[in-house]
Amino acid sequence: MPAVEKKSRIPESREGRLKITEIFHSLQGEALQTGLPTVFVRLTGCPLRCVYCDTEYAFYGGQWLHFDDILAEIRKYETPYVCVTGGEPLAQKRCAELLKLLCDEGFKVSLETSGAIDISQADQRVSRVMDLKTPGSGEVEKNLWSNLEELGRHDQIKFVICSREDYEWAREQLRQRKLDEYCEVLFSPAWGQVDAEELAGWILEDHLPVRFQLQLHKILWGDTPGK
Repeated sequence: MPAVEKKSRIPESREGRLKITEIFHSLQGEALQTGLPTVFVRLTGCPLRCVYCDTEYAFYGGQWLHFDDILAEIRKYETPYVCVTGGEPLAQKRCAELLKLLCDEGFKVSLETSGAIDISQADQRVSRVMDLKTPGSGEVEKNLWSNLEELGRHDQIKFVICSREDYEWAREQLRQRKLDEYCEVLFSPAWGQVDAEELAGWILEDHLPVRFQLQLHKILWGDTPGK
């Protein structure tokens, strides 16, 4: 479905409904499922304002859709991979219901979350890709560190690195908190702010147990919505 209109009527009952910015079919650009054809369900709204955010259009607007309509749209694309993203999807309290439903329906589900909201509400079958916000994001104080105890080996921690200072901060968090013992850790250069080759060099120089990643979707399509 294309990006929905900015305004939508609030239904009399929101039971079984979420406010959706867009549902689209693309290649997964990040984390363990990079390159796989995936349906993205982008929920509206986010309590954070990271300086590098590329989905500000999802902060407001959207359309109220029932779970049945969301499932029908997902099934059109004939792929088992579904990524629930935002904004911050967990900011909508019925997001957890959708995650469970998608798992029950047999989909391979991932969740992109800021790490500022309790992730324990997400079904354990979901692969949770959780950001830890660096100082350069402008939202470092929003990190909910208790979320670390909820992570399992099929989850991922992601750092978006905006500068050398961000890198050193993330490196210290990795070492002091032994983050790689929770799950795989991803280091990604903030688009247009850190040279990817430099970040790769820092990781190798410090022998960090992390996965370097580039955002495949941005390499292919830039900041085009719905890609």
